[in-house]
Amino acid sequence: MSELGRVSELGRVLRLDARRTALLLAVPALTAIGTVTAWLSLGPNVGYWDNSVVALVNTVRVLGPAAAALAAWAALRERRLDFLRDLTTRSPATGALHDLALLAAAALAAYGTVTVVIAAETLMRGEAGRLHPLGAVAGAAALVLHVVLGYLAGRLFPRPPTAVAAAAVTCLWAVSRPPGSSWWSLLPPAALPQVPLFTGLRTRVLADQTLWSLGLIAALVLAYVGWATRRAAVAVPVAAALALTAVGTAGLRSSHGQAAAPAPVALACREWPLTVCVHPALRDALPALSNAATPLAARLAGTPSAFNRVEQRPEREPARVAGGVAVVHLRDLSPGFEARAVRQIQDALVDGRACAASLDPAAAEYRALVDAWLLGREAPAISDRAAARRFRAWREETRRAWLRRHYTDYRHCALGPGHFRPSSARPGLTRRGLTRRGLTRRDFARPYQTRPSRRAVVHPTRTMARPGVAPRTYGGTR
Repeated sequence: MSELGRVSELGRVLRLDARRTALLLAVPALTAIGTVTAWLSLGPNVGYWDNSVVALVNTVRVLGPAAAALAAWAALRERRLDFLRDLTTRSPATGALHDLALLAAAALAAYGTVTVVIAAETLMRGEAGRLHPLGAVAGAAALVLHVVLGYLAGRLFPRPPTAVAAAAVTCLWAVSRPPGSSWWSLLPPAALPQVPLFTGLRTRVLADQTLWSLGLIAALVLAYVGWATRRAAVAVPVAAALALTAVGTAGLRSSHGQAAAPAPVALACREWPLTVCVHPALRDALPALSNAATPLAARLAGTPSAFNRVEQRPEREPARVAGGVAVVHLRDLSPGFEARAVRQIQDALVDGRACAASLDPAAAEYRALVDAWLLGREAPAISDRAAARRFRAWREETRRAWLRRHYTDYRHCALGPGHFRPSSARPGLTRRGLTRRGLTRRDFARPYQTRPSRRAVVHPTRTMARPGVAPRTYGGTR
């Protein structure tokens, strides 16, 4: 082997060592950063594919600057070995393209690992919604764009601060566009907000993001090849790539910053003891929500707001109770979700305008007393202690009958001391009703006191008397 061949072989070994070091650092570091970021973006205990895709896309906002910094650092190391490439007959751009391809493959390997982790977590939570493979492709294209930007910055400006500058610039571009601010927030790396239930990601937005990233990647790489080889023929493909980027920009601008749209969903239901229907992503909430809403439904039976069905609806529809259906809102399965849903039903029972216009401060206390019973909570302390003590002493059946009688006053926050009198708890024992039954208020004051009967009572053992002889009786005349 000639002396030139030995030097060329030594240069190849050194370049392979530099590439191997960059890849060994890039893959585990990017995988760890991406996994932690995506995991924190997921909603608590909700397996919704649309939000899983959002988590992957938003991961690039953190993973991209790290990938750009690693690519710039790798380019600095490779730049020092360029004098060895001059000993070969290959194109000056070949080595750079090879290095760029390896770095992009390392970043995609890390991103693929994050994708598998998020997909497995969504499957374990009982997935719902629609899987968008194009969302993962859009995130991958944005990540490769960061790698290209960082590597080319390191090649064109081979200085140690270049890696830090690449990370700072890409990070500033990511954080300067909060989610949902405008259509600028949809430019890669996109800042997507959490997708509410009953909505889904728009496929066109994901396609435009992918087109924007791929067009810009092609334009940057082709421009670098033309600069390295001193060939003007690459101007035509560069212009075509920029045209693709312009098409993607126009598509994202026409979306008006809206990445999601309403989507029809078939609810998941449980029929007993109360019909409860929720979004399929929250099907694990059915047992707890049914157990929490059943006592309230039983206490409202016979009132105008009685219901036998609970449905989760989109948040654009107000929570209400009408036609036997209670409409609630649920975002996730965070602790206390069932109590919040029941509280929404209870808040929908009253007339907000009438309660706001009420001038009696005691009316709010009486309403709070009834609300505590409806929700199964401890009764609050109110100024009218006699009413509170009397209401707590009533049996459950008595309270339900009382609510059926005075529901209109409860709904309009018009309860007063007169609603908690004993006669109010027993509507059948009014003065007119007592007169019809031949009773007085004194009899009602002692409802459990019995008087000795003056009727003749036949002794049970004397019923079999001899013929012609009357049986002996007690408590009266014989």
